[in-house]
Amino acid sequence: MEENTGLLYSLISPGLIVCYICMGLALVASVGMPLIHAVSNPKELVKSLIGVVGLVVLFGLSYSLSGSEVSVKAAALGTTAASSKMIGAGLILFYIVLLTSAVLAIYSLIKDIITG
Repeated sequence: MEENTGLLYSLISPGLIVCYICMGLALVASVGMPLIHAVSNPKELVKSLIGVVGLVVLFGLSYSLSGSEVSVKAAALGTTAASSKMIGAGLILFYIVLLTSAVLAIYSLIKDIITG
């Protein structure tokens, strides 16, 4: 089995390098293409910025509503008051977005049923 490890590494190493190259190309494409599209269509960029600003406002609201209490068990695991507040803010933001999307989906269904 030990004599096959050299063969195994010689087959795996180039495969990993190809995978890393493909992941890098995918990363560049996934970041670069939206930027190119945004520069060519500035009106859509404004719509996107409105959405980002809305999420930042919702996060600020969630952060202000979250508590910073830390239980004894959480403190033993290394949780601080600041990290507890950020976790709470993330959960509250998730709940707000989930509830809003569910209400809008139900509204859209009802609207389509009524209008035919």
